Amino acid sequence: MLSISDYHYDLPDARIARYPLAERDASKLLEWRDGVIVHHVFRDLPELLTGNETLFFNNTKVIPARMYFRKPTGGLIEVFLLEPVVPHLVELAMRSTQAVEYRCMVGNLKRWAEGSTLERSLGDTTLRVTLLDKASMYVRFEWDDARMPVAKIIELAGEIPIPPYLNRDAEALDAQRYQTVYSKKEGAVAAPTAGLHFTPAVLERLAAKGIGLEELTLHVSAGTFNPVKAENALEHPMHSEQIVLRRQTLEKLVASEKIVAVGTTSMRTLESVYWFGVQLLQNPDAAFDIGQQTAIKPYHGTLPDRSTALKAVLDCFQRRGLEELYGSTQIYLVPGCQFHVCDALITNFHQPGSTLMLLVAAFTGGNYWRKIYQAALDGDYRFLSYGDSSLLWRGV
Repeated sequence: MLSISDYHYDLPDARIARYPLAERDASKLLEWRDGVIVHHVFRDLPELLTGNETLFFNNTKVIPARMYFRKPTGGLIEVFLLEPVVPHLVELAMRSTQAVEYRCMVGNLKRWAEGSTLERSLGDTTLRVTLLDKASMYVRFEWDDARMPVAKIIELAGEIPIPPYLNRDAEALDAQRYQTVYSKKEGAVAAPTAGLHFTPAVLERLAAKGIGLEELTLHVSAGTFNPVKAENALEHPMHSEQIVLRRQTLEKLVASEKIVAVGTTSMRTLESVYWFGVQLLQNPDAAFDIGQQTAIKPYHGTLPDRSTALKAVLDCFQRRGLEELYGSTQIYLVPGCQFHVCDALITNFHQPGSTLMLLVAAFTGGNYWRKIYQAALDGDYRFLSYGDSSLLWRGV
């Protein structure tokens, strides 16, 4: 039993950051290390690191996943892209110049008949969407111009899907600010928000100090906002997200001395890679598919250390002749879990009783998360996606 009530705290509405600061790196930064809290400004980050760290960034790019269509009768239908069905891989779907199918959330679903098609003009092409299956909300997207990939069609038709707890419509500034400066790989429907504080200047100063800067990809899904409804948090169904792991990233990961995850999505990716290595040591033909219970269930035997598990993944790349590997993860990191890869985490301040709150509590150990969050509340920190940041070192 893991009571979600134990991971709630009182978050005043006024402390939720509705908009970003004018300067990304002007946000506050709370550092927690060995039970001690120190307050900084985010642009101080390079001075807080010694030089033997490697930061791992999630380079996914948020797509304008929310679209609106008018029925011939005038009714408005909202279509929110969740995950591709055909083709299944996010990166293949983004590059496709042919019809694709997505699982969606549909607003005003009862007024959209199954099998019917809605159209919308996008300048030189017309986008047609067909509701294939009302129960599963599968939608097919087709357009006229075979030179245009899906990513471009979505850019023309959609708007950036800012988090629901901001309680406002997306505005022009969100197209830029709800995106990291290093985003590259289209496919996410939510931002890896820990990275929103980084600027080119901060990245340059980190590199000048000899700190490693590496990128990985986890396409953040809307499931990141799913509330934990079960009182026993272990009964919560964890969402699945797609990962792209590149050989170069893995080689740097194996060689890294201190590993800092920039955001919970990077942490979930890195810890998933460890568990993939564990699976490969047992079965060299294992698929990169990490289940919800992987990090929770008791492991029979002695777990390999970080180096052994990561080298098993690198051996897999070499054996299979791969430069990149596609995988998926439902990894659920909750109090009681061990962390095998990450030494530190850069992250924002999260919603009470969320899966991200559980992750922070697990990483810092004991009940330290309450001390950290109370210090942030007392220090007038801004919370959630557009809020302030923290640098948390792994607890014991």
